[in-house]
Amino acid sequence: MRVKLLQVFLFCAAFGWAISIFGIFLPWQSAVFQLKGLGLTELPQDPMLNYWLRMTAGAFTAIGIFIFIVGLNPKRFCPAVPLISIFLICEGLILLVYGLKLKLEPVPFYVDTAFCLVTGLGIWFLRKEAKNE
Repeated sequence: MRVKLLQVFLFCAAFGWAISIFGIFLPWQSAVFQLKGLGLTELPQDPMLNYWLRMTAGAFTAIGIFIFIVGLNPKRFCPAVPLISIFLICEGLILLVYGLKLKLEPVPFYVDTAFCLVTGLGIWFLRKEAKNE
């Protein structure tokens, strides 16, 4: 049962990162519209920003796919489980520090931070279940 809970945390984390796949394919104006819904105030039409959006979306999607693969068989990939949790916790702390420092609005700052910390801590506390599966 606890292995299934670990998988739920892994799959939630995977979804949260892999959802960025849309950023690879969305037209620039659609991507800007979506980002404005998340609190972006202004983003100029700039080829380098467009490129960085695709690069970031690709990297985030790859992280999500990796976590999904680990979630499919945590026992097989048990050495990766604690690393994923540490990554998520560190990312959550980075978001927390800079979100507070930059005085960001609650959405998406609180959501992103909580997502990383909750999934990271959930995976951390269940990490040993991958070995016991």
